[in-house]
Amino acid sequence: MLLNKKNAVIYGGGGAIGGAVARAFAREGARVFLAGRSPEKLELVARQIRAAGGLAETALLDATNGRAVEQHADDVVAAGGSLDISMNVIQHGDVQGLPMVDMHVEDYLRPVSTAVQTVFLTARAAARHMMQQRSGVLLAFGGSGDPTPGNYFGGLITAFEAVEAMRRQLAVELGPYGIRVLTLRSGGVPESLPEDMGDREEIASSIVDATLLRRAATLEEVGNAAAFAASDKAASMTAATLNISAGALMDR
Repeated sequence: MLLNKKNAVIYGGGGAIGGAVARAFAREGARVFLAGRSPEKLELVARQIRAAGGLAETALLDATNGRAVEQHADDVVAAGGSLDISMNVIQHGDVQGLPMVDMHVEDYLRPVSTAVQTVFLTARAAARHMMQQRSGVLLAFGGSGDPTPGNYFGGLITAFEAVEAMRRQLAVELGPYGIRVLTLRSGGVPESLPEDMGDREEIASSIVDATLLRRAATLEEVGNAAAFAASDKAASMTAATLNISAGALMDR
């Protein structure tokens, strides 16, 4: 197992991406701590993991609350003995579908503020423990790429770019402590789109059409990539991105 006896925290663990990552981590032997603001969704993922023989615990948590984030990290270490992996995949409250010139500044800035604040708080809480251990992995998730005509992402791309800047800085500062910092870039995962989204099929098709392989990453593949990135198989990887976009996002 890639993550045997590791303790992993997933913020936003009840969502589509978070749940997929949590199931993959648990399948590879990790004890998974799911944190978020939707108890029903968290418990659903936890039940799926337990039914498959894995270990999962849940906690209601607002990732914008620094004290709560720090306390939860302390609780994870108290329960498991270490905090080995931390991944933030919470929702950012972004507004899409409108040109920037038609947006309210509050709507544009919300995902930027939420992403920067929560990534900072969750990474800081985990890193304080990882520095003592002199090991650990911080994972981010994004789909940032160059804007394309006809797509209006609001502040989401700006949020992704801000998180990437943080990831680079964290990697430099935490590298001497044996802590790795990586981002998974997907370019979009059709399976993660809400079922009640009005233009879901159109958006899913646009994601696939942008790829070179004419297929997008699946939720299972996202989870598998995250498990690999968090494992010792990727021990030499840090300050980098794992491109799982099927060619939609070109590496430079």
